[in-house]
Amino acid sequence: MYEGQFPKKRYKNTLRFLKEHVSTDQTILDLGVANPFTDIMKAEGYSVKNTTGEDLDLETDCVKAENYDVLTAFEIFEHLVSPFNVLNDCKAKKLVASVPLKLWFASAYQSKTDEWDRHYHEFEDWQFDWLLEKAGWIIKKRIKITHPVKKIGFRPILRRFTPRYYLVYAERAR
Repeated sequence: MYEGQFPKKRYKNTLRFLKEHVSTDQTILDLGVANPFTDIMKAEGYSVKNTTGEDLDLETDCVKAENYDVLTAFEIFEHLVSPFNVLNDCKAKKLVASVPLKLWFASAYQSKTDEWDRHYHEFEDWQFDWLLEKAGWIIKKRIKITHPVKKIGFRPILRRFTPRYYLVYAERAR
């Protein structure tokens, strides 16, 4: 139904994963400002509210509210110095999140010009699992997604086979 409208392969995979674990009668707080995937979720019938660009390392009040069922965070936690604070303070019972995986053949993404577009972390899957467990989450399902690029070279070939994103569904343990 949305074939050709997804700007990235991962949107299609993320939506499929979200639908598998979250029903449209559940309310979602999506970390980060509204973005193309927010529009996709809304078009699919989800009730989604986004955060407003606050510094989530310092201000976690938005996740402490109890008026949503699910917290989503798609490529957000790598931008936080301490994602533990958000994960620990969150009142949602469900979490759907994705993070970029650390690649052995490419250095972590860095932006020298955009303060908000910096990666403090690129995770190994076990690191993200430990972070979630320490913050009180039980992982129910996880998948890894490749991110091929249309370039020629050694690294583009590796990107066809090496997972780049880690997508997790978790439920609150406490």
